[in-house]
Amino acid sequence: MMIDIRKFILLLTLILFIKGIVFAQDKKTANYTQNIPGVRVQFDMKAISGGEFRMGSPISEFGHQKDEGPVHSVKISPFWMSSHEVTWDIYELFVYHDYDQTKSLGVDAITRPSKPYLDMTFGMGKEGHPAVGMTQFNAIQFCKWLYTRTGVFYRLPTEAEWEYACRAGTQTAFSFGNDTSQLGDYAWSRSNSLEKTHPVGRKKPNQWGLYDMHGNVAEWTLDQYVASFYSQIEEKSNNPRAISNNLYPHTVRGGSFEDEAFDLRSSARRGSDPNWKRIDPQIPKSNWWFPEAPFVGIRLVRPLVTPSKEEIDAFYNQEPIADY
Repeated sequence: MMIDIRKFILLLTLILFIKGIVFAQDKKTANYTQNIPGVRVQFDMKAISGGEFRMGSPISEFGHQKDEGPVHSVKISPFWMSSHEVTWDIYELFVYHDYDQTKSLGVDAITRPSKPYLDMTFGMGKEGHPAVGMTQFNAIQFCKWLYTRTGVFYRLPTEAEWEYACRAGTQTAFSFGNDTSQLGDYAWSRSNSLEKTHPVGRKKPNQWGLYDMHGNVAEWTLDQYVASFYSQIEEKSNNPRAISNNLYPHTVRGGSFEDEAFDLRSSARRGSDPNWKRIDPQIPKSNWWFPEAPFVGIRLVRPLVTPSKEEIDAFYNQEPIADY
């Protein structure tokens, strides 16, 4: 039988092309380490496959609150999430121009936080410790700074992404189950923290390789905190998010070193509070810092599908809402 060489070559090319796409997708969704050009700091990103999960908690769950219901199905698109909370080792480069050695990149005109008028580590430790006390606006501008340095779009997780990643396929109160006696193996909370943060990654990770999802510091999300939001969204909604239109409150997740076990549950929610700036002497209050929130930090997300340049610019360049 005669073989049509042209058809054979075309078929072989098509097979190699398809394999190349699959390989590229596998490589694209693998875990990776992000280096920041010009400085000796890096952070690890874990690939989180998309899927569907039950968000919220049933009334029968230990510590259940009304804003965690009704339990509903949510579909989540694939993304990467930082395996650890953002540490001062990285965040300080953003806060202080003098520490940033990337000026040769020609992108140091980015707006940076006002220098804090008090020690924002609150004496709890800096090297390897989670950065704390920033506003949500501050956290988003940090993501913009990372984008200018790396060319990679980073942002805060949505509430739904955060809970999906925290649960790591479970439906129990914590990613490790319901037994609070095991909490000390996975989390820094009021019972074992000595009322301070601890270096990230010292406790066991969840099943997807994410550390300190319970405790150490609570973590910003993109969402406006709306107590009744779960009643307002459709069952099996895709990537739900409560769009932010107001300065307060925004949602933080995960609980902190200050909190009891029930506040560290996968479904526990909390809204930001203007009292976190109560001792700020400035009028108007700072857009950048919460001098009474040593318990709030950041975890990064990178969506699998990168937004357009126009969408990225619109996301990063939103004007802050004046505080009161």
